[in-house]
Amino acid sequence: MDIIARLSEEFQIARSRVESTVQLIDEGNTIPFIARYRKEITGSLDDQVLRELYERLTYLRNLEARKQEVIASIESQGVLTEEIAKAVSDAQTLAEVEDLYRPFKPKRKTRASVAKEKGLQLLADFLLEQQPRCMEPLKKAEEFIDPEKGVENAGDALNGAKDIVAEAISDDAEVRKILRAYLMKEAKIESKSEKAADTVYAMYADYSEPVAKIPGHRILAIDRGEKEDVLKIAVVCDSAWPLAAIYARYVKKNNSPCCEEVRAAAEDAYSRLIFPSLEREIRNMLTEKACDQAIKVFSLNLRNLLMQPPVKGNVALGLDPGYRTGCKVAVVDQTGKVLDTGVIYPTHSQSKKDEAAAKVKSLIQKYGVTVIAIGNGTASKETEMFTAEVLKGIPGKVSYMVVSEAGASVYSASKLAAEEFPEYDVSLRSAVSIARRLQDPLAELVKIDPRAVGVGQYQHDMPKAQLSDALTGVVESCVNSVGVDLNTASHSLLSYVAGINGTVAKNIVAYREGQGAFSSRKELLKVPKLGKKAFEQCAGFLRVPESDNLLDHTAVHPESYKAAEDLLSLCGYSKKDIKETSLADLSARAAALGYAKAAGQIGVGEPTLRDIISELTKPGRDPRDELPKPMLRTDVLDLKDLKPGMELTGTVRNVIDFGAFVDIGVHEDGLVHISQLCDRYVKHPSEVVKVGDIVKVWVLSVDEKRGRIGLTMKGSPAGQGKAN
Repeated sequence: MDIIARLSEEFQIARSRVESTVQLIDEGNTIPFIARYRKEITGSLDDQVLRELYERLTYLRNLEARKQEVIASIESQGVLTEEIAKAVSDAQTLAEVEDLYRPFKPKRKTRASVAKEKGLQLLADFLLEQQPRCMEPLKKAEEFIDPEKGVENAGDALNGAKDIVAEAISDDAEVRKILRAYLMKEAKIESKSEKAADTVYAMYADYSEPVAKIPGHRILAIDRGEKEDVLKIAVVCDSAWPLAAIYARYVKKNNSPCCEEVRAAAEDAYSRLIFPSLEREIRNMLTEKACDQAIKVFSLNLRNLLMQPPVKGNVALGLDPGYRTGCKVAVVDQTGKVLDTGVIYPTHSQSKKDEAAAKVKSLIQKYGVTVIAIGNGTASKETEMFTAEVLKGIPGKVSYMVVSEAGASVYSASKLAAEEFPEYDVSLRSAVSIARRLQDPLAELVKIDPRAVGVGQYQHDMPKAQLSDALTGVVESCVNSVGVDLNTASHSLLSYVAGINGTVAKNIVAYREGQGAFSSRKELLKVPKLGKKAFEQCAGFLRVPESDNLLDHTAVHPESYKAAEDLLSLCGYSKKDIKETSLADLSARAAALGYAKAAGQIGVGEPTLRDIISELTKPGRDPRDELPKPMLRTDVLDLKDLKPGMELTGTVRNVIDFGAFVDIGVHEDGLVHISQLCDRYVKHPSEVVKVGDIVKVWVLSVDEKRGRIGLTMKGSPAGQGKAN
């Protein structure tokens, strides 16, 4: 297989581009580096396409390797023919390769293998020939009676021969291909249960849906129900057409006495071997597809969560709610440095509540707190109501936001948190993390296993390695697109920078602590185990605000410094103008010269020229600043305050296959079902909303008992729905 040609066709990218991109990958370049600094070579492919191309490249290479293994195995058995070798070589998927290999694959003991050991292969061949006027099969079987081999009578011999025929039919790659396609199109998946009535699986107690149409989230739901021994799942399909397809291939229409025996063997092959095998395949295929979709949704949600705009320049107060053990409090300055910590008891007696209010007011006034972050866990609602009440009596603008504390407890108890805050106990570390999540979601959330951040669906049911790889790629992409301050970043954040692993990240922090702040990007080369290749990959993503070289403050790569200086000179500027003069008209001056001409004069491609102009025009820019700011609140609603038709503004907290959960300032997030997102058909909610979006919604229904809120984004329901 010509892998480059295949990738070129599938991705609709010129062969030369694919070839060059694959070469860059094979040379050990990271995806963020290729996406950002090798645009001329790739044709400006973004990192998402590059990752998909890399995944497909890996699959196709594994496919080719498996083909060679299969051909070598068949050849070692002395049965390889040109036809078999060609069929394997032409196979387009791993499933096709395994179907072709099936007849030659070493098997555990089967009924057919036992029959072959008894010398019944010739009788099986006799049956398959189905000669028109041949001997009666049972009479022919008498020739194979051999008590020493365990063949006591003609019936034993005939049954053994039919077992061999059944396995031969089951191993037929073409039969399996035809029947697999038919079942995928016509079969249904059914779930049954007597235990599901009062559980989350109630709707699946007696459920059926076509295999071809069942959505991924329902597959994951019934899979989990099966694992929990609540549901029994089966693939069902009428056997008439599959059997007819096998008969057409194996049963001759010549009235041979052997035809009925072959027909019986075909029925046995389908019911005992083929259908159970294909049922497992289809279940696995559906689960794999559902997991792929869930991981894509999780990845998209994680990207949007990490890229939430930071609440910059604010002293933040973090509240980690709790009942018995109280609410943990932490105040952090604009850079995330901890200023104060404590514990308050706003859910206890009135005197304790008054004491808590006084403490919060004191901290706000003492440190100039302007934003409060409240964790959304246990006692969050009561803490939010307490906070809203406190803020009413405070002069000046102080607002709050409820933030997800998913993973905060995991981080607080981690070795990383212990190293970062050895002087604080676990609960206070959590309050610090909650405050920092509001200040800079990306910098704080990278310290947590991406699987624990609480966006997505069924994440604990996903293949761990696949999910981890996908989410790590998302975090890496976000970190590198934003850029990292070399002199303030934690080693957790640094470890996601292209070209830097965990060890090198720790070495950077150790060097910084021992030698003082970095004064330039070049100084990175003094860090142990950070060689020239790693420097090439990471340098452009690291910012050094303390550097005298102003280009070190930007995303311009050191390899392009001379080009940047030449561009400034060409456009009538000097390097010091980056800081002292507005370069807002740099793009206009370059355009007047002609981008292509200017790029040629400074020795770079046009995409790199445009990137340099963008960086010099807005040095140190943060792409997150261009997104809508998070919504901060000063008051709180109660569930009982909600009425159908009420218009509210909320923040999208999670997007899943069947809708989106929106924080509307009540303890419980409301659900906007996919059918209520907009008036047009929507294949997936991510087409309309993303995590962090500020949206206008209307209340459809309220179930106070179960704490469920139904919302719509299609406009006022005009009285539709009832409050329960």
